[in-house]
Amino acid sequence: MNVRVACLGALLLVSACDRRKNLGGGAHEARVAQAIPQIEKATGLTFKTPPKLEMRSRAQVRDFLLRKFNESTPAEQLRGEEQAYKLFGLLPDTMDLRRFLLELLTEQIVGYYDPATKVLYVVEGAPDDLTGITITHELVHALQDQYVNLDSIQKMKGNSDRQAAAQAVLEGQATYEQMKIMLGGANLATRMPGGWDSIREAIRESQSSMPIFAAAPMAIQETLLFPYLSGAEFVRRFDQHKPARSPLEAMPVSTEQVLDESAYFGATMDMPTQVTLPAARDAVHEESMGEFGTRLLLFQHLKNHTDAIGAAQGWDGDRYRIVRTETGAGIVWVSIWDTPTDAAQFVDAMGQAVGRRYRTGAPTVSRSGVRTYRGSDRVVVLTPLERDGRSLIMYVDVPRGAPTSLIDPGRISIGK
Repeated sequence: MNVRVACLGALLLVSACDRRKNLGGGAHEARVAQAIPQIEKATGLTFKTPPKLEMRSRAQVRDFLLRKFNESTPAEQLRGEEQAYKLFGLLPDTMDLRRFLLELLTEQIVGYYDPATKVLYVVEGAPDDLTGITITHELVHALQDQYVNLDSIQKMKGNSDRQAAAQAVLEGQATYEQMKIMLGGANLATRMPGGWDSIREAIRESQSSMPIFAAAPMAIQETLLFPYLSGAEFVRRFDQHKPARSPLEAMPVSTEQVLDESAYFGATMDMPTQVTLPAARDAVHEESMGEFGTRLLLFQHLKNHTDAIGAAQGWDGDRYRIVRTETGAGIVWVSIWDTPTDAAQFVDAMGQAVGRRYRTGAPTVSRSGVRTYRGSDRVVVLTPLERDGRSLIMYVDVPRGAPTSLIDPGRISIGK
């Protein structure tokens, strides 16, 4: 799952800012000149052309980011994502996701690199420490843009899991290299006791300076932090496994490859299996959860990191669809698993999650292993399937009284 936000680097950097001294554009130009050779040395890539630096007022940068958000996030797509988040129980039913994300996006504005204009915009009068860190971070994006098409990645549609994996490399590399430069090239593992978890906690502790982020539901917070923290950890592993190579050369294509070291760096790269749902007349929105989204969903309802991570770890591909019914929206989600044991572990965890969310009793279980959970307002059915010797699980959640046969399971197809 992917909440589409153009730039949230300041959320990670704000806790580093203590001094409030402000610098003018000339000092920022000097910072750019100083940072470019450091970034080139850290990444092993060379700037083909230095980006332009332009100063803007906070209002101008805010308006610019709002325009970029509207361009890269069609209203229909975001409505679909919002509805999916709500149907999965990741967002409160009363939340206006678009309005909340716009408020969140503009809560901390310091600077932003625009791949369309090749300009690094910096806010006039921003705090010195935070501006310096942001310039370094955004310069890494400017360098990346000269080797991959950032604009096309930002506008990618139809596979949010693949987009989240690409964003994890881009934001992770910018975060990792920026922090290495801040520490004078020191080994981050030895300079950061607790690793990225300690950084995540530091961000939590700095939430008083970010009240909108602090008020965000857990799913939004974790989705926004994922590309920076999990992405930085992926880049750290990449440096260990493939020194002197660039992660931009062959970016991961799933959040599984970002999260699980063996999925990307193993003897054989674990490529996700494509799940194709049969056409349906009443379909509203369709997307993929990925391993990260699956883990997030399980943790939302189980409140146990170990159980959520373990049950999502055998993920190999998925697709979900929102469907209209006469009594309200329903959702069908088909996932494929590495082994039958992985599929069974997911079913058990998902069943617990459904029971806690809807306060159902024990499910009815058919001879074929179909589990049906009945709450006061919703019915959830977990159906084990097999396709080409692979284990699939079909999850259906509909309003009580609506049919649970949202798609024909016999017409689900899979393929790499």
